[in-house]
Amino acid sequence: MLKFSEDHEWMSIDGNIATVGITDHAQNALGDIVFVELPEVGATYGKGDDAAVVESVKAASEVYAPLSGNITEINAVLEGEPAKVNSSPMDDGWFFKMTIGDPSELDAYMDEAGYAEYVAGLE
Repeated sequence: MLKFSEDHEWMSIDGNIATVGITDHAQNALGDIVFVELPEVGATYGKGDDAAVVESVKAASEVYAPLSGNITEINAVLEGEPAKVNSSPMDDGWFFKMTIGDPSELDAYMDEAGYAEYVAGLE
């Protein structure tokens, strides 16, 4: 199951684990990604906490924890190859995986069709 935030983050839900990254729309808006700062494995976040940073030639942007939970894995490849966020934002360019502390938090997010409509309304 895929969910999307108004902050242009995506979550792929598999059981009680969410894989988190930024959307294609977000990476396009940022331009060429030159640096990614990832959270620590084991760190605990509340919904909306700053969890990671992505920097591009245009700007730096926070990546928020979309859910409450603990970081279980990071995509360390991004530290050496941040451009993977541009080339494959929803596959190889994921940022981190986290436990889902409160599944009801997912209710606040859009499905793929809802997100596409949201983005179309921004343009």
